[in-house]
Amino acid sequence: MMKTQFDSLRNALHDQGLDGFIQPRNDEFLGEYVPESASRLAWLTGFTGSAGLAIVLADRAAVFSDGRYTLQLAEQTDPATWERRHIVETPPVEWLKSAAPGARIGYDPWLMTANAVATYADAGFTMVPVDNPIDKLWADRPAPPASPALAHPPEFAGESAESKRSRIAEAIARDGADAVMLTDPHAVAWLFNLRGADLPHTPIVLCFALLRRDGSAIIFIDPARVPPATRAHLGAGVEIVPRAAMERSLATLRGKRVLLDPATAPIRFSQLLGDAGAITVSGGDPCVLPRAIKNPTEQEGARAAHRRDGVALCRFLAWFAEASPAGGQTERSAAAQLFAFRSTAPEFHGESFPAISGAGEHGAIIHYSVTAASDRPIRHDEVYLIDSGGQYPDGTTDVTRTLWTGPGEPPPTLRDRFTRVLAGHIALARARFPQGTSGPQLDALARAPLWDAGLDFDHGTGHGVGSYLSVHEGPASFHRLAKPIPLAPGMILSDEPGYYEPGGYGIRLENLLLVVPSPVGAAKPFLEFEPLTLAPFDRRLIDPTLLGPAARAWLDAYHARVLTMIGPHLDGATCTWLEAACAPLQEVN
Repeated sequence: MMKTQFDSLRNALHDQGLDGFIQPRNDEFLGEYVPESASRLAWLTGFTGSAGLAIVLADRAAVFSDGRYTLQLAEQTDPATWERRHIVETPPVEWLKSAAPGARIGYDPWLMTANAVATYADAGFTMVPVDNPIDKLWADRPAPPASPALAHPPEFAGESAESKRSRIAEAIARDGADAVMLTDPHAVAWLFNLRGADLPHTPIVLCFALLRRDGSAIIFIDPARVPPATRAHLGAGVEIVPRAAMERSLATLRGKRVLLDPATAPIRFSQLLGDAGAITVSGGDPCVLPRAIKNPTEQEGARAAHRRDGVALCRFLAWFAEASPAGGQTERSAAAQLFAFRSTAPEFHGESFPAISGAGEHGAIIHYSVTAASDRPIRHDEVYLIDSGGQYPDGTTDVTRTLWTGPGEPPPTLRDRFTRVLAGHIALARARFPQGTSGPQLDALARAPLWDAGLDFDHGTGHGVGSYLSVHEGPASFHRLAKPIPLAPGMILSDEPGYYEPGGYGIRLENLLLVVPSPVGAAKPFLEFEPLTLAPFDRRLIDPTLLGPAARAWLDAYHARVLTMIGPHLDGATCTWLEAACAPLQEVN
């Protein structure tokens, strides 16, 4: 954004009697990823990370993000315009209390939840809903996406949409509500077994829906985006209503109790339902937990997707082991090579997120996004981090490996850091725990080997993953600040501890884990994890003396499983490489 546009924004705020304006990263669907047409934060600040928020005042402006994006925030935003803040260490409301106590702050009611607005109001600010002023200034704004809504077949979904509607409707009725407003497109996709291409890496259509307690429903989407085959898939109990007519449809809810999640729904829905005379009932999205607990078909689909993905990963790792010492590769060329290996599978439907391909110092940027301008050679004797994933109709993958380029030996300190990250990864992967245990209770397992050396990492240890949906899915996660959602069989979460040396290198090791019943446990049921990801860890970076017997046994068993499941699908030379990469660690006294 040019300075003249920034001045125009401030003038617009002044004309409306506002002292400031809050612009979150998200769009009206409040998801992690947004289409180009809704990338207002990037237009305003230059920051393209997937989490953030900006506050513009008459004489100050700040942009906030979390620890994943500290370095990226510094690189992409102008320090003459923006104060760069860590969103946890300096919460936006605290910064605003210091910068403009008691101010009148404008906000877009489609982009903030009732809970978020209340946080600022409770801190003494007068919160004023306004039409987003950025929309009038953004002259070359792209058109919104309009991909068709397509049926997700039962051989992948494992349950019909009618069955899902019936059981969620029963949950609504038990809560004493007449209907639920579904504002998360992932919930709509799961409930109605729909997929689309409105976002580059997440196969959803951006829309809202209303589900009634009798199982009937309305999907608010342009009818032209719903082909005849999809209409037949949805059945007679589902009405298609254009988004422009949503307010008229909600007017039929007068006197009805409508469930709405104040933590995830735009506050605009509270206003619309209030105007319609409906009774808003605060409660969580009833699709979140059922979506996270994959049914047996989805579990088998995840295993199949990871076997397919593992073949591509192992082909890439074998290629990299030969190509990196020879030189000539860059961050972009390596990521393109992995994409090419994945693309050989007919079932591959694209990446689950833009690959994080970082060599050397770029690996320390936790969510680094390589561009033509930032692309750099992968040099000899340095660390290369590749975090990537694939979308398949039967599952979503996400995997990170940290590799030594060679041909020399890695320095002892680097091997120490890598092995501590690996030890933490293994400690979480081999955990057994009683039913009812939550992710925050297990997070420290992955950090303890780093903590022993006075080290840590500034991101969560793991997140939930969807079934041919978003690579980041709630409600469970491994994070010390997360809500204590009990882990349940069928959940899929990532296990990705790391260590980052700013200006030097980054280490992250990630597998996806499926929560399964454990054979142990007498007094109460126990759970454990089944690793889904199938790719070896770089042995050149492992110091076996830092791994205890149990950790070494786990690693040897894991590598043996990788070889057994992936080896038969590889050509002779690649299989020979995999045999060496998966060989047992040397015995350590």
